[in-house]
Amino acid sequence: MINIYVSNLSFNIQDDDLRGFFEEYGAVQNARVITDRDSGRSRGFGFVEMADRAAGEKAITELNGAVADGRAINVNEAKPREEREQRSGGSRPSYAGKSRW
Repeated sequence: MINIYVSNLSFNIQDDDLRGFFEEYGAVQNARVITDRDSGRSRGFGFVEMADRAAGEKAITELNGAVADGRAINVNEAKPREEREQRSGGSRPSYAGKSRW
């Protein structure tokens, strides 16, 4: 399994379009364009998961720099997601019950 990061996508590209770019190289397990949670608009990047690592590496090599909907896309192997520290309500000190002056 290989997870592929695709950036500089046109805002017109949808999940099915992204899948179509990669299916030429092998079976695509999942293809997802990341969208803004508030507006639903594309954020200009997405991820593709392919079962066959060799096919995924070939797709990366051949699609990196290719033009899709008028834009040259960047295609790389996705880096593992880093664990993020949990935030608890902000980074400012609490002054609850204390005088600030």
